Amino acid sequence: MRPIIIGTLGALFFSAAFIFNRSMELEGGSWAWSASLRFFFMLPMLILIVGYKKNVKPVLLHIKKRPLQWIIWSTVGFGLFYAPIAFGTVYAPGWLVAATFQLNIIAGSLLVPFINKENRHIPMQSIFISIIILIGVFMMQIEHANKVSFIAVIWTVIPLLVSSVSYPLGNRKMMQLVNTDLNTFQRILGMTIASMPFWIVLGIYALVTHGPPSTGQMTQTFIVALSSGVIGTVLFFYATELVRHDNHKLAGVEATSSGEVVFALLGEMILLGMLLPSWTSIIGMTFVIVGIILHSMLSTLLDYRRKVLYNKMAK
Repeated sequence: MRPIIIGTLGALFFSAAFIFNRSMELEGGSWAWSASLRFFFMLPMLILIVGYKKNVKPVLLHIKKRPLQWIIWSTVGFGLFYAPIAFGTVYAPGWLVAATFQLNIIAGSLLVPFINKENRHIPMQSIFISIIILIGVFMMQIEHANKVSFIAVIWTVIPLLVSSVSYPLGNRKMMQLVNTDLNTFQRILGMTIASMPFWIVLGIYALVTHGPPSTGQMTQTFIVALSSGVIGTVLFFYATELVRHDNHKLAGVEATSSGEVVFALLGEMILLGMLLPSWTSIIGMTFVIVGIILHSMLSTLLDYRRKVLYNKMAK
């Protein structure tokens, strides 16, 4: 239950990215600045946090040992995850982007045979429960999806398919690379440093095509960097590390990201003046919440059975 709660809190803080990215888009800001500035702001924050306990040097030494793997999987886990999310808000509201991103729930489970060196079994029970969450997610999209053009749907869905696969893939590959050598904060700092080439290139693109960012966009991306980039990411990564050796529990933690849809929708209603969603969206949110509860119950049940079996073998 504890990892599920931590993951849900991470979803709450992470939802700020969807809300403020949409806000910046409505104000005429560049999606490329929204994405790259977040990580430019995150870097000094993480250096201060990790440097407080003098733990920056081990991170740099670890990157030095395997620079190519660090750059590749950090770019996948951070770059190819977040840039498409920022791009998606050009064509859809934040809650719809958050809803589409929930494809990462099933992607995380399906990636198990291709990532794990041991225990390659796909957690089918978790996938079935994830389908319940996805039903709720797509129900919430119905009201808006009927009002957008086909091109807008394509430019929302395709980038977010890339994002949905990249996030669990990059996260898990980095967990394997780091193992127990670095803690959560150190790993996030390392991934931020290793993904900097990607963000610098994206920042140059934003400068050339859009010009410098406005003061308002810099302020909002700073809030996103602190809330979503540092607090939300640390909570989610910490939750996944608690259950990294259990595919069922790991799938359950990753499913808590579906809470971002609910939080993003409520946030846009409060901050951006969105209207109350239809009953279809409300029912969809109920499906999402039920799915999260079922994931929590499944992980708890499996843990209980494992303990019972262990106690029997010990006797």
